[in-house]
Amino acid sequence: MLTTTISDFRKDIKRYLDSVVKNFETLIINRGKDSGVVVMSLDEYNSLCATQHELSSKINEKRLDSAIEKLKSGSSYKKDLLDE
Repeated sequence: MLTTTISDFRKDIKRYLDSVVKNFETLIINRGKDSGVVVMSLDEYNSLCATQHELSSKINEKRLDSAIEKLKSGSSYKKDLLDE
């Protein structure tokens, strides 16, 4: 995680944004006492939204936990996709 001030961010915005995107960094821009902004890549944001959606219901959460346990225990199986 990177942190900077708004002044430093303005001076070197391209470098900061390149680092966020290329290195999957999260950037916190401090704007004074108890105030700030978080900058993240679009891919990271989309990933967080997808995770939040998947965990938004207890049923989904249990289904995902069950799938993870099957993978860990080796009781999962591979299926071939049908060709159209």
